Amino acid sequence: METTLGILILVAIVILPSIRVIGPTEIGLVTKRFGFKRLSEDNPIAFHGEAGYQADLLMAGFRFKLWLLYKVEKFPWVQIPAGEIGVVIAQVGKPLPIGAKSAVYKPEFASFNLQTFIHYGGQKGVQRPVLPPGTLAPIHPVGFLVLTKHRVYGVPVSPDLMSQRGRGGQLTLEHFGLRPEQLNLTRIEPQHATAEGEVFDVVGIVTTYEGDPLPMGDIAGRLGGFEDVHQLEHQGRPDSELMQAILNTKNSLHNNYQDFQAFLDNGGKIGLQHDPLLYGAFALNPFLISVEIVPMLVVRQGQVGVVKAYVGLPSEDTSGTEFKFGSIVKPGHRGIWQEALRTGKYPINPRCYQAEIVPTAILTLNWAEASSTAHNLDRQLKQIVAKSREGFVFNIDLQVQIHVPDTQAPRVISMVGTMQNLVNEVLQAAVGNHFRNKLTSMPAVSFIETRQMVQQDAYEHIRTKLEEYQVETKGVYIQDVILPEELVRVLKDREIANQEIETYRRQKQAEDMRIDRERSAGLADQQKALAQAEVNVSIKENNAKARKAEADGEAAYVSQTGTAKGAEVRAVGMARAEAFKAQVDALGQQNTALVNAITSIAEKGAKFMPDILVLGGSSLDGATAALTEFLQARVGKPPSSANPAAPPMPEPGA
Repeated sequence: METTLGILILVAIVILPSIRVIGPTEIGLVTKRFGFKRLSEDNPIAFHGEAGYQADLLMAGFRFKLWLLYKVEKFPWVQIPAGEIGVVIAQVGKPLPIGAKSAVYKPEFASFNLQTFIHYGGQKGVQRPVLPPGTLAPIHPVGFLVLTKHRVYGVPVSPDLMSQRGRGGQLTLEHFGLRPEQLNLTRIEPQHATAEGEVFDVVGIVTTYEGDPLPMGDIAGRLGGFEDVHQLEHQGRPDSELMQAILNTKNSLHNNYQDFQAFLDNGGKIGLQHDPLLYGAFALNPFLISVEIVPMLVVRQGQVGVVKAYVGLPSEDTSGTEFKFGSIVKPGHRGIWQEALRTGKYPINPRCYQAEIVPTAILTLNWAEASSTAHNLDRQLKQIVAKSREGFVFNIDLQVQIHVPDTQAPRVISMVGTMQNLVNEVLQAAVGNHFRNKLTSMPAVSFIETRQMVQQDAYEHIRTKLEEYQVETKGVYIQDVILPEELVRVLKDREIANQEIETYRRQKQAEDMRIDRERSAGLADQQKALAQAEVNVSIKENNAKARKAEADGEAAYVSQTGTAKGAEVRAVGMARAEAFKAQVDALGQQNTALVNAITSIAEKGAKFMPDILVLGGSSLDGATAALTEFLQARVGKPPSSANPAAPPMPEPGA
């Protein structure tokens, strides 16, 4: 009975403490308390039964390790949360070569299994790849330290780290010179510039901390250098293809710097890298790579980007011997590219290429208190202050419109450096000096009265000046002239006097016009009579002319027809005489006279026969005598004798 109890006690003391329960996400680190072999000085893990940390881990489940011989410590699996990375530091393996900062990585290392890592020649130190988000792996806690954003996995074997752990307990990222945010995925995404939600595009500028040194004279590394650009240029390709070759990155060769071993294998150099990172999330080793977020180059409509290249092939000037303002080169060479970037977005490294944005639309510059909202080039321009010949001080608000042709933009930048220099150094001096000199040479009033001419002179002066820099001048406009108070007072008094003079003159004109109007009204009132008189005069003149014409006509008629009338009367008289003679011979003188008298009376329409005629006899002589007596009474003549004499013969022409 006592023996059985002793055996049970022995079992409880020896066996039960040797049974280990390892959880599903735990590993058991075994430490052998003593052994016959000793570990090498540079290797903290026993692979062949030596005393110390054992290479084999206890996995999940019930495990037996005699506690008298082995100590078992439980550690969690390494887990990398979403959006974070894990940096692996190997505490075992071959030593790093002199100058190396990280260990060579081989695909066989996989998830850093300790046995495989040692078998394939893994090296101590920082491992080049990082553990991606979502990793869950049973990594040996002595073989490797794994740094994550919120904790450090593993047991340090370095004396310095062990002392830090001993004093403070847990290791932190600060012990390794890292910040928590460096263990996040590196994200390249649009940035919000202001609280109003304005967004701008960005790129990531990469700097590497390991690799061969850069070639002499280079400031940034580009895989393969610029040999591809040189080949395209040798083939005579246009500038646009050369520029496209430079803008196309070679990040696909190393998976955007995530495969740092591939980066080095392809000739990657230490330092600033030519090719930037574009939009995305990248698992980058913070010990080997840093990324700076900078704005992407955006060339908007109405602009060009003139590129100043600090990397590339040696400069070969293409501007000609007459151009004395620096080198103009083909794309891919150091210097100012002869071809500017047109409208677009370009992932260009601003540490390697400086792009000067040049407005190619008409640019309005204001010499005034308010500057243009479309650009900020005139922010340093102020009102022009000038003094007239009499000493009056003027403040002038001026507006100048200029235009830089897109094909000439590289030359303009080569001459002035920047558009800001063009405005501040060239235009500011040309405009200010012109107006100061102009005003000093003329009276203040003349400037005011000839403002348009002064503006035209300023235009010609500025146009000529800017032509030297291959910039076009589209217009010069004097917006406002702020006069000194004393001059304003003088001009105001003068203007008031002029206005009074003008008022008096207008009043006099009004009086003169009133007098003229009244005179015109009087004339209008007499106009009818005057018109009637003028008409009467005209009528009388016309009548007189008509009468004169009629008299002239009558005179001519009489003159022409007088002779004919006389001849006619004479002929008629002669005929009548002959007829009277024949009648006398036939009827006798008395009867002939009676017949002719009756005929004459009948022709006149007179009544010569009495209403009652009584004859005393039947003889013709009695009737004739009675009729003759009656006729004589009608004509008022005394009765003739019984035998009157025959009437005298009419005179010819009577």
